Amino acid sequence: MKTLEMGDGWWGSGVRSSRDKEDEGIRPFQVKTSEKEIQDLYQRLDQARYTPPLEGSAFNYGFNSNYLQRVISYWRNQFDWQKHVKILNQYPHYKTTIEGIEIHFIHVKPSRNLRGLAAKPLLMVHGWPGSFYEFYKIIPLLTDPVGHRLSDEDIVFEVICPSIPGYGFSEAPHQQGFDTIACARIFHKLMQRLGFQEYYVQGGDWGSRITTNMAQMLPKSVKGLHLNFVFVPRIGWSGFVSLMLGAYVPWLVGLTREDSRRLFPYFRKHIYDLLRESGYMHIQATKPDTVGCGLNNSPVGLAAYILEKFSTWTDKSFRNLDNGGLERKYSLDELLTNVMIYWVSSSIVSSMRFYKENFSQNPASAPDARIDVYVPTGVAAFPSELTHTPRSWAKKKFKNIVTYSYMPRGGHFAAFEEPELLAQDIRQFVRKVEHL
Repeated sequence: MKTLEMGDGWWGSGVRSSRDKEDEGIRPFQVKTSEKEIQDLYQRLDQARYTPPLEGSAFNYGFNSNYLQRVISYWRNQFDWQKHVKILNQYPHYKTTIEGIEIHFIHVKPSRNLRGLAAKPLLMVHGWPGSFYEFYKIIPLLTDPVGHRLSDEDIVFEVICPSIPGYGFSEAPHQQGFDTIACARIFHKLMQRLGFQEYYVQGGDWGSRITTNMAQMLPKSVKGLHLNFVFVPRIGWSGFVSLMLGAYVPWLVGLTREDSRRLFPYFRKHIYDLLRESGYMHIQATKPDTVGCGLNNSPVGLAAYILEKFSTWTDKSFRNLDNGGLERKYSLDELLTNVMIYWVSSSIVSSMRFYKENFSQNPASAPDARIDVYVPTGVAAFPSELTHTPRSWAKKKFKNIVTYSYMPRGGHFAAFEEPELLAQDIRQFVRKVEHL
C-alpha cells in the first residue's frame, strides 16, 4: 500500500537549531482577554463606516450593510464576551510545541463512569472560517450520549479538537509552505504525544483534507476516517460519462436518484453557484496578506467577511434574504464568539495564508493526489453542502467506504448547524468499524 511520506518540518522563527531539543510538555491554557483589548474593540466598532446596500439586493452583493449595522449594534451593546470566555473555558484547553510552533487544542474526556468501556479517541478538525468552537455543541453528544438521550452507552468518545496552525490560538507558521500535509503530520505528532497509538479522525472543509492526509500518511494509526466534505481532485472518464447521462439514467452510471437530485442541473449547481461563492478563494490563494490588512484592522470588516460564509454556505437560498438567514440556524452569540476568536488572536491573515500554501501548486498534481485511502471511511453528505460528491465518485479515492449517508438537512458547517445528526452518523460509522 502506497502511503504519503511523513517527513519532518520546522515552522518556528529563524533557523532550527540542532542543539535545542523541542519541549514536548503539554501546558494548560485558558482563553483570556484584557479590558484594554475590549475597549479597543468597542472604539473600532463605534468608528465604523457603512455603505448603503443597493435596493432589494439582500445578500446577493455580499453582506447586506443594513443588517450588518444590527449585528454590530448587538456586538457592541449586548454581546457579553466575558460570559462566552467562560463557555470557551468550560472544556480543558492545552498547548504544546510541535515543529517549532505552539499548537492549541481542547481535550475532552467522558465525564461518566464507563463501567469498563474504553472511550474511543476522536480527533476533530475544523476549517475556514471556523474554529475549534464549531465543535462545542457536538462534544457533549459524543462524550456523554446517554446524558443527552442519544443512545445506549456502547460507543463513547474522548474528543481532541486542535486549532490548525495560524487559526485561533495555535501559533502561525513563520516559514512558507505550511500545507495540509504538514498539518496532518503535526496532528499525528499531537495524538502520539497524548499517548494514542490508534484513533479516529473527522473533518469538514480543510479538516476533511487534513484528516484524509492523516489517513494516507499513517493508515495503521487511523482506525477510521469520517468526512462531511469530500475532496476528489479528479472524477475521470467514468465521472464525465455520469455527468452526461446521470440526469436521465442515473442508475446506468452509478448514481442514485438522490445523487441526481443534488447534482443536476450540474452547470447551475456546481459551476455557476461555485463561481458565485468562491471569489474569496482566489484572493486568499494568491494575495491573502493584502485583503488581510483591512480585515485584521477592522472588526466590522472581519465580521462581514466571516459571517457572510455562515449565511450562504449554510444554505445558498439565504443570499436572497435581507438578513442572510443567519439567525435561522445560529444565534448571534454563537456567530460572534467565532468572530471574536479570530479577532482576539489576530489570526485572520495567517488563516487565509493556508489557501496560498495549498494552492501554490495544482491540487491534482500534489503529493497526496495519487495516493488512495484504504482506511475505513464514512461520509456524511449534507444536502446544502457547497458541492455534492456521489459515493461512486468518492470510491475512486476512498477504497473502503463503510458508510455513506444522505443527510436529511444541513450545510457546510455540519457540527455547528446539525450537531445531533452529525454525532449520530459518526457513532453509526464507528460502530460498524468496530465490528469489522
